[in-house]
Amino acid sequence: MNRLFKGLLVVILLWGKVGAYAQHDVALKTNALYWGTTTPNASFEVGLGRQTSAEVLLAYNPWTFSDDRKMRFWLVQPEYRYWLCETFEGHFVGIHAHGAQFFGGFKSKRYDGWLAGAGLTYGYNWILSPHWNLEAAVGLGFARLWYKQSPRIPCSKCHQDKTKTYIGPTKAALSIVYLF
Repeated sequence: MNRLFKGLLVVILLWGKVGAYAQHDVALKTNALYWGTTTPNASFEVGLGRQTSAEVLLAYNPWTFSDDRKMRFWLVQPEYRYWLCETFEGHFVGIHAHGAQFFGGFKSKRYDGWLAGAGLTYGYNWILSPHWNLEAAVGLGFARLWYKQSPRIPCSKCHQDKTKTYIGPTKAALSIVYLF
């Protein structure tokens, strides 16, 4: 797995050096807001043209807190962006999808399930230096959740199968961006 990750990273980095349509066409990012919730994350964004790009966010939270409280999850959130000026500079709008698997709970109930959905994004990217940017983004959309709800004490016969549709914020980011 480690070799696969390193190989993928090398391919992404080399791909960023091949393009001729923009000064930078590959970015590596991390969302500081996710880190504030103890969630390690990374985003890879590739310029597709002068005003378009594609991003994939990966996030994973494996932690268990005191008193066996936890909200473990992994999340994938791909996004297609249209930049009003040019890629990695200024305002952008996008359309994103998201999928996740989650397990945990903080009070008397546990939740174990999946979610999938989509939304629209607006954001702005500030150039700090030739290789560093700061990006802010917000997104609104929906998510469909399929999950098992059970008492906090594990009980395979005590769960209830539930579904829920969520409509509201689906993205919040304040990201540090490194451009290759």
